[in-house]
Amino acid sequence: MTTTSAAPQVPTAEPIESVVTRLRATFASGRTRPIAWRKAQLSGLERMLAEREGDFVAALSADLGRRAVDSWLADVAPVTAESAYARKHLTRWNRRKRVSVPLAAMPGRAWYEYEPLGVVLVIGPWNYPVQLTLAPLVGALSAGNCAILKPSEHTPTVSALLAELLPQYLDPDAVAVVEGEAAVTQELIDQALDHVFFTGGPEIGKAVMGAAARHLTPVTLELGGKSPVIINDDAVIRVAARRIAFSKLINSGQTCVAPDYLLVHRSIRDEFLTELEKAIDELSKGSDPMLPIVSSRQTARIAGLLDGAGGNVVRKGAFDIERHTAEITIVVDPDPKSNLMSQEIFGPVLPVITVDSLDEAIAKVNEGPKPLAVYLFSGSRKAERRVLDEISNGGTVINHLMFQVLVTPLPFGGVGNSGMGTYHGRWGFETFSHRKSVVRKPARPDPSFVYPPYTPFKEKLMRRVF
Repeated sequence: MTTTSAAPQVPTAEPIESVVTRLRATFASGRTRPIAWRKAQLSGLERMLAEREGDFVAALSADLGRRAVDSWLADVAPVTAESAYARKHLTRWNRRKRVSVPLAAMPGRAWYEYEPLGVVLVIGPWNYPVQLTLAPLVGALSAGNCAILKPSEHTPTVSALLAELLPQYLDPDAVAVVEGEAAVTQELIDQALDHVFFTGGPEIGKAVMGAAARHLTPVTLELGGKSPVIINDDAVIRVAARRIAFSKLINSGQTCVAPDYLLVHRSIRDEFLTELEKAIDELSKGSDPMLPIVSSRQTARIAGLLDGAGGNVVRKGAFDIERHTAEITIVVDPDPKSNLMSQEIFGPVLPVITVDSLDEAIAKVNEGPKPLAVYLFSGSRKAERRVLDEISNGGTVINHLMFQVLVTPLPFGGVGNSGMGTYHGRWGFETFSHRKSVVRKPARPDPSFVYPPYTPFKEKLMRRVF
């Protein structure tokens, strides 16, 4: 993901130290530990999204120019599904797990159990400011934590709405919203909280990790990167083109798992490009071809990626910096050393790279940092297996895109430059939990051979047992 600028935002009225002290007191009281409390918070979250959907739709339209159906589909529905899934499975997730005891520890019992971390911080991004702020909150609440949400200052309407509504639907002494810019985030991290969950770009992720490291605060980093799509020579071309166009148009390409560039086999490239343009036109029918971008600065950044990129611009989209809108642009075989091919695009520009084999496609992906997502269009299980085995990335989808985000039981997260740690479903519960190891031993028997002084006979026994 990437960052942008926005008008200054007034920080939260309550001092940050006071917020943290209040939430720590709540956690210390034990109020957040019962399963009933956790489920009540999740129910409250779902009720808020149902009752105030219109308010969220209006806020997303104001900040991002997003249509109502897209706001429901991309922001409201995923959090509702995530919360309902967690509420249904939470009791089972939280049960202690017995493990076998080796001979050296017999007689005895051993298990691990989950305990909440304490007061955690969720730093949300601007591109899906409801989903990517509240979905981590589901994991935090499921695990029994208190949570501070720091929404993005680049979506101020959504941020203000979260600050207004969450105290009405959730325990206000266990969940707090703190608004503000980067300095506020830094001050929050400096409170030595129990976990920091950040969604954003790799460069800001490094800064968050560095700040957290000063307090040995563990972090989960959900980042981005250049997610490739490999289109093998046996792909169903029309289906691939339609699904890629659909995924690139969602939120104007401002999605961390959006297709960043395509690797298309030479034998089908021209036919694919024809179908891709046709799909874009069909999916855009009745809509403004100028897609909304979050800000003028972001629009100028995306347009600037095309400067000096070279290649053949087969579909040249317009950019309106002042209105921060842009049409989709397709560039075939740009300069591999250009900014277009080295930076995450995060917008409606789609490079298409011609390859002569699956070997070449895999090699090109592996030349860069590990991506958050890899997509493959192919009917070959051998090609599928090669991509899975030979490319390290956060998640892979075969013959579609972005569905890894919607399968709640799957862990979602990156690897290397695309992030660390996972969430969604049980994985979110575990991210915000500590697995505590427990061994229970009876007072008897208490064999003397394990205690010094160690005679040759005792040592012989111990070597057999241990």
